Amino acid sequence: MVQSVELLLDEDAEAAVIAQWQLLVDAGLPAQGGHHRPHVTAAVASELWPSVEQRLERELDFVPIPVRVGAIVLFRARVSRGPGAVLVRLVVPSAPLLALHRRIHDIVAECPGTQANLAPDEWTPHVTLARRLPRDRLGSAVATVLDEPDIIGYVAGIRRWDSDNRLNWQIA
Repeated sequence: MVQSVELLLDEDAEAAVIAQWQLLVDAGLPAQGGHHRPHVTAAVASELWPSVEQRLERELDFVPIPVRVGAIVLFRARVSRGPGAVLVRLVVPSAPLLALHRRIHDIVAECPGTQANLAPDEWTPHVTLARRLPRDRLGSAVATVLDEPDIIGYVAGIRRWDSDNRLNWQIA
């Protein structure tokens, strides 16, 4: 499974994403919802060593960062995640956001199983709205959230997600 470092949104921005998840559910479409929490994945590895965990907590010097959750985009799903597409809202990559991401990446990079698409200059920051969208429902899904305004908020914290044990905890 995976170990990840995720950026958390402020309460209002999180509520706006959850409202869009609900719009999709109300339209009979797949949506994140359930046990998920809106986030932006900053790093993934197959294992995060205790020394790396300690460095993340000690070295990030986190302060909230203004963000805009904007454009609606479709990603092709990875085979391991099942068929269908992934509906996301891109996060506009500001200089402070990119700097935080680079710091996280530089700490996590020594761990095994990191993903190339999350490296600096490869990362596409986004918030997932839905996974496993069938091709014949893509238009409906986009239309459902198309008129929703950009979400203006903050990266308000950083958490760790341990998918092996289904646990998460705040690190900043």
